[in-house]
Amino acid sequence: MEIPTHCTLCPRRCGKNRTEELGFCGGGSRVKVARAALHFGEEPCISGERGSGTVFFSGCALRCCYCQNHDVSLGNFGKEISTGRLAEIFLELQALGAHNLNLVTAGHYYPWVLEALDAAKPELTIPIVYNTGGYETEGALRALSPYVDIWLTDLKYRSPELSARYSAAPDYFEVASQAAKFMCRAAGAPRFGEDGLLQKGVILRHLVLPGAWEDTRAVINFMAEELPEKGFLLSLMSQYTPFYKAKEMKPLSRRLSTFEYRRAVNYAVERGLTEGYTQERSSAGEEYTPAFDLTGV
Repeated sequence: MEIPTHCTLCPRRCGKNRTEELGFCGGGSRVKVARAALHFGEEPCISGERGSGTVFFSGCALRCCYCQNHDVSLGNFGKEISTGRLAEIFLELQALGAHNLNLVTAGHYYPWVLEALDAAKPELTIPIVYNTGGYETEGALRALSPYVDIWLTDLKYRSPELSARYSAAPDYFEVASQAAKFMCRAAGAPRFGEDGLLQKGVILRHLVLPGAWEDTRAVINFMAEELPEKGFLLSLMSQYTPFYKAKEMKPLSRRLSTFEYRRAVNYAVERGLTEGYTQERSSAGEEYTPAFDLTGV
């Protein structure tokens, strides 16, 4: 694998020489991982009864001011490992009984990840989940597509003003909407196993934010109008909690109200988006954030 000397792996295209310095994402010359463990906090068709074999990668191309994993995504907490060790981790998670291999925020390391998947491929038999904030280049998606069975992706915003303010990415919707279209084409309609777990398809997440009804409405309209009917599962999330810098930013400094979330759910149903998941209001809390302690790395 060739380490980028003018990095364009993510939409930031920061141009950093990653053999000598860190990119905008925090990534350097070796893959960096914060945690590898069975995880039970994903959608039911991903976590199942035995858990999803989740690998949390350090760093991120986004700068979400409310990120619940900010120590990892922005603080770059983690341990540098070889791609050989990464391949071993994939197989260890499978041996623990994981229903799938869940790669969380891996876009800025995708060439390393593909090398590890190639090394593990002869023994790796569980579905591959690519878990992303949606801010991905077309080149990355094309490279990943032959490997990925399930795309678990966000569509956070429609408004460039909101995405600039909250994630320092005014082009977020432009990028993430095209990524969602690509994923739906690549995976096709959701397909489930006899155990009810997802084997192939797209889960499109939208975290409902306080005070952002018009933006949520616009995101739902895009899904209903521009993505294939029944071509994905919608995961409409209520778990927003004021983490990190959001604690000092109105209206993000408060939790989502029941009215705000029910309004979003009702509108999604009205627009015909009835395939997927909603959350209980009790899911909004710090206890749902995993502890990052280099488990399994």
